[in-house]
Amino acid sequence: MTDARTYGDELAVVSVTYSPGETLERFLDTLDKATDRSVRVILADNGSTDGVPEQAAAARANVDFVPTGGNLGYGGAANRGMAELGDEYGWVVVANPDLEWSAGSLDELLAAAKRWPRGGSFGPLIKEPNGDVYPSARLLPSIGRGAGHALLGKIWPKNPWSSAYRQSEAAITERPAGWLSGSCLLLRREAFDSIDGFDPRYFMYFEDVDLGDRLGKKGWLNVYVPSAEIMHIGGHSTSGSSKLMLVEHHRSAYRYLADRYRGPVWAPLRFAFRAALTARARIATR
Repeated sequence: MTDARTYGDELAVVSVTYSPGETLERFLDTLDKATDRSVRVILADNGSTDGVPEQAAAARANVDFVPTGGNLGYGGAANRGMAELGDEYGWVVVANPDLEWSAGSLDELLAAAKRWPRGGSFGPLIKEPNGDVYPSARLLPSIGRGAGHALLGKIWPKNPWSSAYRQSEAAITERPAGWLSGSCLLLRREAFDSIDGFDPRYFMYFEDVDLGDRLGKKGWLNVYVPSAEIMHIGGHSTSGSSKLMLVEHHRSAYRYLADRYRGPVWAPLRFAFRAALTARARIATR
């Protein structure tokens, strides 16, 4: 574990970029209205070829372009961006570059952090462009909930296992959750340090589930703050690689489960996980 450090109260945003296109400009424009505080922005870039992150950094004094040296995936790049920040930054938002911030939304997250001194991560209400609320505050996936959701989620979206896991019927109110969507997280840096950040073995998907689980095991809370609202426009950088993303999703799901059922006694269960997820990935990518 990293040595304990003392942090100040400054605020930074780390956004992982990979040829984000026109969405990045909207992200930065609306961020200006999301908080009254000054914000340093780190664009942790995983190898963009569209030139957009470099242009944004050149045009805005508070934005820094930080190449990661390759494509480290989401969590690895977020860790790299976080490492650029000095100890004065005690609050860091990790966010996708394809978000639009509502006015005051970041200040709402910071206000919630004062109400929850054991809060390690704070997540806003996330809306889709069509106005639907995305279920971004969920329970941790147990074997039963995970199996039910995996088997029935596509053909019976409102099945009880998926509804429980996604907390679809839960009241939209400020509350602790098992984990929060990594598309937008306000992180208490002390808490982030206590678990050594994101696990870089997760290239994409489940890095936020793993983060929420490990924060909880360290005694921190993952707090859903629906009074803070953002809109997720959609992934420009992954729009042409849906098959690869599906494969990666299932690979990350196996890694998450295998990490939690280690040792010889759980070997048959891990084998069953791998077989089921491999079959599901083949079906999903046909």
